[in-house]
Amino acid sequence: MKPRWLHLLAIAALTLSACSDPPPQVHKAKLFTLGTLVDVSVLHPDEAVAQQAVDIVEAELAVINTQWHAWRESPLTNINQQLARGETITIDATSHRFLQQAQQLAANSDQFFNPAIGSLVALWGFHSDDRPEGAPPTIADINHLLQQAPSMADITLTETTLSSHNPAVQLDFGAFAKGYAIDRAIERLKQSGIENAIVNAGGDLRAIGSKNKQPWRIGIRHPAAAGVIASVETHDDESVFTSGNYERFFDFDGKRYHHIIDPRSGYPATGTISVTVIHNNAATADAAATALFIAGVKQWPQIAQQMGIDEVMLIDEHLTIYMTAKMARRIQLEIDDAEIKIIGDNR
Repeated sequence: MKPRWLHLLAIAALTLSACSDPPPQVHKAKLFTLGTLVDVSVLHPDEAVAQQAVDIVEAELAVINTQWHAWRESPLTNINQQLARGETITIDATSHRFLQQAQQLAANSDQFFNPAIGSLVALWGFHSDDRPEGAPPTIADINHLLQQAPSMADITLTETTLSSHNPAVQLDFGAFAKGYAIDRAIERLKQSGIENAIVNAGGDLRAIGSKNKQPWRIGIRHPAAAGVIASVETHDDESVFTSGNYERFFDFDGKRYHHIIDPRSGYPATGTISVTVIHNNAATADAAATALFIAGVKQWPQIAQQMGIDEVMLIDEHLTIYMTAKMARRIQLEIDDAEIKIIGDNR
């Protein structure tokens, strides 16, 4: 029989060997697509596997960006030209799924999320890679488009065709395509055997798994100052999306005009400066962040309920923070002097 100390030495050696195995490394890549900088972080012990997964993500995002770009020449700009002429457009199965999801989210949001108002977005100068300059559009031009009231309800969609009885419908998926693309990227990562990763497009993201068994910790930008206003840890597979009046805007005569257009007024939405949504589906979170921003303080709880969203933080123009009870239980505020209002109890 071996002496007891030899057994202990063998156990210690095995323990040391197990502890010395390095944790999976975070492999990072930066891509410029979807009009923003996209950061992809993948945890995997094999660098070649991680790089191959990142390459797949890059290709997937490039396809979506090319397909649904609202102002550069693209299949979407061709669709908009045909819609303006009252034509019926042939679509493939992937486009059908994309459009069907957007149409359903628009209906659930009472059209606060309304991708059919591309003409209004263009009128305000936001169909450009550059910041708009000069005066805002005239009241007459805005009212002309409002009278035609384009919405996703005007779209007739079959498995193979798209049409509309309203020639004013011009599609712009700026509040949906990013989320949709992130969902597709995450699905491709999962298919490649990746269990732990983040795809972050300009601060909007979906995270799966963990970072070496620790939650991914996400900072939420302060809408009116430098730094973050809050942070949150993701659980398993979650998306965190924020819409804010600081993202794309221009100033004229001392007033700021941002890109989140209220389809009821034709003007940038007022009263809200930031909305953060957590949901397991990035496309839903993307659309909901815009819809709740426009819905504002009085209407956002109802619209959130209709969209199946139970984790929301809305900040109004007075820096009052409104949160669902479920969001309040998990978010970590990084400021001390905010007025906080908890809406409902979503246990």
